[in-house]
Amino acid sequence: MKSSPTSATLNLEDIFPFQLDKFQLDAIASLNAGRSVVVCAPTGSGKTLIGEYAIYRALHNNGRVFYTTPLKALSNQKWRDFGQQFGSQNVGLLTGDTSINRDAPILVMTTEIFRNMLYGTPIGEVGTSLVGVEAVVLDECHYMNDRQRGTVWEESIIYCPKEIQLVALSATVANSQQLTDWITEVHGPTDLIYSNFRPIPLEFYFGNPKGVFPLLNPENNKINPRLKPKPGQQTSGKRPESPSLPFILNQLRQRDMLPAIYFIFSRRGCDQAVAEVGELTLVNKTEQELLKTKIDEFLARYPEAARVGQVEPLYRGIAAHHAGILPTWKGFVEELFQEGLIKVVFATETLAAGINMPARTTVISTLSKRTDRGHRLLTASEFLQMAGRAGRRGMDKRGYVVTLQTPFEGSKEAAYLATSKADPLVSQFTPSYGMVLNLLQTHTLEEAKELIERSFGQYLSTLHLEPNRKAVQKLQKEVDQLQNQMQQVNPDLIANYEKLQQRLKAEKQLLKTLQQQSVDILSSDITTALPFAVAGTVLSLKGKHVPVSTPIPAVLVNKKPGPGQTPYLICLGKDNRWYVVGVHDVVGFHAELPRLSKVDNLSGPPPEMQIKFGSVRSGVEETETIARSIPVPPPPEEAPEVAAQHQRVKAVEAQLENHPILQWGNPGTLIKRNRRLITLQTEINLLQEKLQQESQRHWEEFLDLILILQSFGCLDELTPTSLGQAAAAIRGDNELWLGLALMSGELDELDPHHLAAAVAALVTETPRPDSESRYIPSGEVQEALSKLRGIRRQLFQVQRRHNVALPVWLEDELIGLVEQWALGVEWVQLCENTTLDEGDVVRMLRRTLDFLSQIPHVPNLPDSIKRNTSRALQLMDRFPVNEIVG
Repeated sequence: MKSSPTSATLNLEDIFPFQLDKFQLDAIASLNAGRSVVVCAPTGSGKTLIGEYAIYRALHNNGRVFYTTPLKALSNQKWRDFGQQFGSQNVGLLTGDTSINRDAPILVMTTEIFRNMLYGTPIGEVGTSLVGVEAVVLDECHYMNDRQRGTVWEESIIYCPKEIQLVALSATVANSQQLTDWITEVHGPTDLIYSNFRPIPLEFYFGNPKGVFPLLNPENNKINPRLKPKPGQQTSGKRPESPSLPFILNQLRQRDMLPAIYFIFSRRGCDQAVAEVGELTLVNKTEQELLKTKIDEFLARYPEAARVGQVEPLYRGIAAHHAGILPTWKGFVEELFQEGLIKVVFATETLAAGINMPARTTVISTLSKRTDRGHRLLTASEFLQMAGRAGRRGMDKRGYVVTLQTPFEGSKEAAYLATSKADPLVSQFTPSYGMVLNLLQTHTLEEAKELIERSFGQYLSTLHLEPNRKAVQKLQKEVDQLQNQMQQVNPDLIANYEKLQQRLKAEKQLLKTLQQQSVDILSSDITTALPFAVAGTVLSLKGKHVPVSTPIPAVLVNKKPGPGQTPYLICLGKDNRWYVVGVHDVVGFHAELPRLSKVDNLSGPPPEMQIKFGSVRSGVEETETIARSIPVPPPPEEAPEVAAQHQRVKAVEAQLENHPILQWGNPGTLIKRNRRLITLQTEINLLQEKLQQESQRHWEEFLDLILILQSFGCLDELTPTSLGQAAAAIRGDNELWLGLALMSGELDELDPHHLAAAVAALVTETPRPDSESRYIPSGEVQEALSKLRGIRRQLFQVQRRHNVALPVWLEDELIGLVEQWALGVEWVQLCENTTLDEGDVVRMLRRTLDFLSQIPHVPNLPDSIKRNTSRALQLMDRFPVNEIVG
């Protein structure tokens, strides 16, 4: 990092004739020590002063500073402010379609422009455009969270030469230390300057049809107890009502809480709010006269800028501010609000994105919003960003944030958001065709990979995956220990032993099945023979009604009728006990043994013995002699197939008893260790695969884009071709598509107004279903676009094959507007022939202008298209489409 002047060489009191806050002094000290800074502090706390210090210091050193912002409107505002503060000759502006004094020591630009400048230089080197630059201020750095454009901030930080200090100014985020550590890693020593101090403290209120009440308790950490539903309070079942807009404005006026920004999350809602306040006047006579003078002068200068339904309320201090309004009119509203002449502006949340419109109060009309991913509650950061607009430094002792009751959200949700901490920054880093082509023009593939792996997303992924890495290390340690214990053991022998165990289990199961089949046959024979059994027949008993573990010899003494067809068998066992059993308790019928005639003299079981299944009674001395004389039947012979299976079981058991694995210890322990080894290795492989996928995600996307570029002839192996060089010079949502369209030859000979319309089709997003234009594009335009559809279809197919979802616009529904504007149709007439809001028409025309302005700088295009482009730019760049920055 280059050395910087110390505070001694630049007297702070001369620059800032007021007392600085501690975080501002800390940031200045870090800059003077040659370190970059991340300044994370609430909106309105004075972060911009640190960027201003970097400017003062650069001017003192005859150096330069780049001041970047996320929005053209914000860049224009900073350019005006710095021109007044540092002298207009010292300040330049670059916003894509505007270039003023680009060699000035203070150059204000959008962050995209800065990133594009870095693309034009070997990354890490100071190109001609950056000569003499001491510091780059990245204002509103939390825009890294923006889903569509956040990658620009990451690229700017990665590609910025390390000799240049970075001054990142951000609203409070949960992971500011992670951001700082990442910048230190990829750019150089960086200090986090964090402050949660607000010079103008905020007070939170809640508005409902009864009035406006404090939202939080005195400690500002919980909901106001008075706003909680009372225990047992009955509800009618109806949804709560919202307070009326005039009621809330009157409440604010009575409490001296104006001027206010009143956030409403739809353009139509903002316009309806202006109409809803009726004849309400919020300015005094002096302010009315001043407003009339300013408004009349503006309308005399820009008669086409007057917005239907908005001029009359403006005289009364009321205005709307959203993307559907002409930028010129919006800028005028901002100017009047800053001067305190507008008392309430109904605005969409885009106003919270850094435009300097300080208010005493912000009103947040609803705590949820509809997004392209569905309806959801505001995030803490979104809420804080809007709330942070309240409180004017040097004018208010406190700022007020008023949230309102709706049928869907109440004080509970409001208190939750008011006491929540900011959300963390997440990475939106995504490789693009332009990134791939620009990197490969100046870097090897290995260098490109190193740059991709330096993204904030990769850094966060590394932190996120750290538990997985530790888990792998822990598992690997256990693997090493087990492998050390098992190093003498042949794993093939373990596998063989396990197979023998499995075989033994199978052979035993087969033996059991054969034995059961043999028993079933025997049981069938017994069941058939028993009806013919007579007293004195020798049986073997074992079953449900015989409490013995092994078959007991017994003699049948008597049979009596039982339930159904089942007789009671009354038997005397060899253990001199009487049993009452059933047919299924007889497991042996020994007809080969002689009948025991001694039972003929028995009178039967004891009289007290119940004749029911399972009854057992001990015999007496008289039966003892008979019981002892009951012969023991010989064991039944095994069936041949059962005997053979017995032999097979014994053979496998012998193999296991003499297995070589026994020389290394207990086989069960060895098998358990081996199985654990296999399980651990599987877990490690799965974790490593996940680590690989996450850590290589951006690089895999980069490689996919290379394959697509190669398939369309933009790369010869890894070297950009003439087509690739053309695409690399373009900035857009899909640089490959724009390059293919320009280099196709289909646009080369189009007249300027036709070319403008065709170009608009390439950069206009899919319109809303209710969008219409009564202007039909001419046949020449439609013919050119129809020839591009084949290329577009092919690109869609290839992108889908590689899971790439970059947009490929070719929208022709509204481009007749662009053609007619280029032909000179007046603004009012143009807007009368479309359902689009004026702001949307301007946006479409400006996007077209922005792309047209790139075409003359795209290499390898024929002169004809460049000539026609220059003429189209001249035709289109007129009020109110041209940017008014003065």
